[in-house]
Amino acid sequence: MVFLRTTPPRPVDVAVIFPELVPLARAATRLHPRPGAPLVGDSSVGGPLLWPAEEPWPHCGAVHRVSRSKSPAAIRLDRRRRARLDRDPHGPDYTPEERGIHERDNARFMERLDSGPPWPEEMPMPMIPVAQLYVRDVPLLRPPGQADMLQVLWCPYDHEPFATPATTLFWRCAAAVGDVLAVPPQPYEVNRDGYVPEPCHLAPEAITEYPHSLELGPEMRLMVGDRVDDRDADYPEQFYDGNLANAPGWKVGGWPPWGRTDPAPRHCSVCEVQMVPLLTIATFEWDYGTRGWAPYEDEADAYAAGHRADQNPAQPTKVEVGSGDSMQLYVCPTSPEHPHADRIQ
Repeated sequence: MVFLRTTPPRPVDVAVIFPELVPLARAATRLHPRPGAPLVGDSSVGGPLLWPAEEPWPHCGAVHRVSRSKSPAAIRLDRRRRARLDRDPHGPDYTPEERGIHERDNARFMERLDSGPPWPEEMPMPMIPVAQLYVRDVPLLRPPGQADMLQVLWCPYDHEPFATPATTLFWRCAAAVGDVLAVPPQPYEVNRDGYVPEPCHLAPEAITEYPHSLELGPEMRLMVGDRVDDRDADYPEQFYDGNLANAPGWKVGGWPPWGRTDPAPRHCSVCEVQMVPLLTIATFEWDYGTRGWAPYEDEADAYAAGHRADQNPAQPTKVEVGSGDSMQLYVCPTSPEHPHADRIQ
């Protein structure tokens, strides 16, 4: 499947209006995930991974204690059910397939209660695919050695201290993969529906970004206020951040968003070099303040009056991190193989 998403030009030309910011420009790749049925040979969000059959699947070894939750299969089926009822409100509450999975999920829960400890959530937990990115699709990636793809997985449970999913990264050479693991293990259940990404194709798009206003020095922040036309914004910094600085949504590279906290650099735990953004895992592709970043192809959805619950066109992956926030993964620019770091904003 080939599709395109095109970001409209910015309301003003940053390089012309703010030439002082040109040295701070960074390349980024917007991924534009949209629901589909990607294969192991595709770049995707939430799709199947090109995972060697002989290589152990990653598990999270933490103890996960949750109340009754649903399996990933039940979560995805429930989404399809709600989408079906959105299209056909007079349709059956459950189709035979939906009722079958619902009943199996209930039986699975009762089986867990009857089996006694150790509970499945107290054992090592299979991680869930979040993203698979091939360098051919996202040249901005800088993998180590002969690797030509990045695979990102996470544990679909909250982890302390910030109640976020624990992530793991794998750099891989696609040509070195022989037999592919046909049926990866699945978590018994998850404690947040938003930690189960919907399978999505990608439409990577190269863009240029500039730093958030909180990253600018006092003089540059005053400059932004002086040069933004009053007709465009009563609050110049908000206009700059929402329309000119960094793009919302899933992306590789670029500048991180700020707002929940002030900017704070991350440093590599091995060599202490300042880390750089690798991947942004976003809850939304746009919101009210960033609708101007919505691609041409999605403008009708972005400016629609409303949407039904769980059918938000700005949330195609169904991922939710934090309280509608984004998770940034950072890597060491000296060696991508050094431990990565994450942050919620």
